[in-house]
Amino acid sequence: MQITACPIALPIGKLAAIAGVKYIAVHCSATRPTALMGVRDIHRMHVERGFACIGYHYVIKRDGTIERGRPEDKMGAHVEGHNRDSLGVCLIGGIDADGKPKNNFTQQQFDSLRALLTSLHAKYPRAVIQGHRDFFGDSNGDGTIDSRDWLKECPCFDVKTWLEQK
Repeated sequence: MQITACPIALPIGKLAAIAGVKYIAVHCSATRPTALMGVRDIHRMHVERGFACIGYHYVIKRDGTIERGRPEDKMGAHVEGHNRDSLGVCLIGGIDADGKPKNNFTQQQFDSLRALLTSLHAKYPRAVIQGHRDFFGDSNGDGTIDSRDWLKECPCFDVKTWLEQK
């Protein structure tokens, strides 16, 4: 697995340190599959939203290229309430031509995601790997966490089930 260095200068000194990695959060960029973008583009979008810089630690482009975003030792900006204890990995894609959530990621992206998550989990063995949507918990109080609880679909597939597949 090869990870491309962050292609932009980040304001590292302004970023808070991460408190410890309890979670590895998988996200999607909520862009159409025709959007060929990476760290530079997400950085620009996040700065326009008022972030100091890109909120994710890694971005996986449509061709499977893994780009580094924020350094792992710096707090991200990707899961409200868990930025201090999680790393964020973002797959480019996740919506269809009509703007609806869709698992439309390439095989190259999935291969790179598996390699990256394997590497990160070896480094942070106690970290729970899950999708962004899985951070919301049992919001309707029925004792189960399912699609009725998700505040968003991100990353548009069940990360835990996918990880169990070989």
